[in-house]
Formats: sequence, C-alpha cells, structure tokens
Amino acid sequence: MFCDGCGTVVQPGQAFCSRCGKEIVGTVATMPARPGRVREHLHLLGILWFAVSAFNAVGGVVLYVVANTLFAPGRSPGPAFLHPLLSTMGILVLGKAALGFIAGWGLMQREGWARMLALVLAFIALFHIPFGTAIGVYTMWVLLPANSEEEYEALVAARAA
Repeated sequence: MFCDGCGTVVQPGQAFCSRCGKEIVGTVATMPARPGRVREHLHLLGILWFAVSAFNAVGGVVLYVVANTLFAPGRSPGPAFLHPLLSTMGILVLGKAALGFIAGWGLMQREGWARMLALVLAFIALFHIPFGTAIGVYTMWVLLPANSEEEYEALVAARAA
C-alpha cells in the first residue's frame, strides 16, 4: 500500500508515513502479484502465430500452383529455371507455415519445446516486412529475456503437474 499523501510505500502495521508523517488510517493491504509478461501474452502470441502461418500457407499454395500451371515444363514461355525455383520456394513457405502452426499450438498448450521453436521462427520472420517483423519482435520481447525463460518453464511445470 502507498501513502495517500505523498505516495511512499507503507509497510503493514505502520501507523504513520515515514516521509510525510501522515497517519495511516485503516488496514494496510499488499497488492496482489501481477502475472508475468509471459503469462499475460502467451495466448495472444499463439493466436498470432496461427494467423501469420495461415497467411504463409495461402501464399505457399498460391506460389506452388503458379509454378505448376503458368511455369510448368513445356508450357512456359519464360526461362526453364522458374518452375523448379518457384516450386521449391512454395514448398519452403508451406514448411514455414506448418512450423508456425506447430509453434502456435505448442505455445497455447505450454509445451516445453514451443518457446525455442517460436524464437527460431521469430528470427526468420524478422525479414518478412511488415507482419513478420512485427510478430518476430513481439515474440522476442515476450520469450527471449532470461526471466521469461524461467517463467515459461514454471508454466510448463505447472501444466505437467
């Protein structure tokens, strides 16, 4: 609790404020502990990874379809290297989308491996301006600090118990 006169922290059982001398009337209650950053943002982070991965999946499917229709071997007016290049890129984007779905699910289920997977995907996503950069920075802000690792491990242990 804080003194309503000057804002100084007041200890339980204290009758007068140590700074301004104002009498403390009533009981001194402590504030409940505020949930940590990881606990507050974990659900939203999982949902955002699902959303970004859905956009990546749509882009990967479109890229793969374009590679196999417009740039199919024998039907393409363009260079021959476009078909394998676009097909490979489509498959890689679909793989990234699948890993993003897995990371989002793991974060929402508080799986132990999901934190590391989400951080790896966050570093990769930084290069995909603007949405990838946004989710990459947000993921690193929530999950990267050392105290976030401890809090996440505590959430994983609480889920397992």
